[in-house]
This record gives sequence, structure tokens and C-alpha cells, in this order.
Amino acid sequence: MRLTSLADYAVVMLTAAARHQDEGWLSASAMAEETGVPLATAQRLSGRLAAAGLLRSTRGSEGGFALARAAAEISLADIIEAVEGPIAMTACSEQGRHDCVLEPDCRVRPHWGAVNGAIKGALAGVTLATLAGEPA
Repeated sequence: MRLTSLADYAVVMLTAAARHQDEGWLSASAMAEETGVPLATAQRLSGRLAAAGLLRSTRGSEGGFALARAAAEISLADIIEAVEGPIAMTACSEQGRHDCVLEPDCRVRPHWGAVNGAIKGALAGVTLATLAGEPA
């Protein structure tokens, strides 16, 4: 399993926002400059993260983005799902998907929910506060 570049960039951007959470608003261009995420991508992701309730935004010359809640209340699962959608290891475990030729006889499909739950649980156990902190 590997995160897409967009999910990775979202994690990097939110860790930057977490490090600056006591300093007020952080512009998309400041996040892009600090993290190395291309500006257009940072702008697009900032909007998506705000729509998902992870960032809040304000307009104006002093505006920008800030965490919508404390970094300890935002999990890695929250960030990934904001960018990628629900965590699902296989297409058949996604709600409403029935495009696998093996589905009629598959004995594994009923168990993917447990796998997805275990992975989501592990990702939910890692907070943005942990990711934004100094490595141990």
C-alpha cells in the first residue's frame, strides 16, 4: 500500500499548519514555500482540506488557512480520507462497487471489511500532533 502524492502532500501541508497553529493564518503560498509542495497543488489541496473540515480559511490580505481543530484531534486516517476517499484496500470493498469478475465466487470479499477496519484503525491511531512533532 502506498499513498498517492496528493495524500502525501496533504499530510506534509497539515504538519506545517500544525507547527504554525499558534501563529494565526498561514497562506497557501507560505505552506507551499515551507513544504516544497507546488503552489497550484497547495491551493487545490487547501480547498479540499477545508471542505473536509480539517482546515478553516479566511479571505483577505491577512487571511489564509489554519487547523480547524487541534492537531491531536486530527488523525492520519482523517487526512487520507479527505484526499482519497474512504480507506478501501480493494475495489470490491468500496461501497457500491461490483466490477470484479471474481465476485460471484469470491470467498475473500466478505473479509475485506475487517482488513480495511484494521488499517483504518492503525491510521486513526496516528495524530497530526505526532506527525508534526520532533522524531523520537
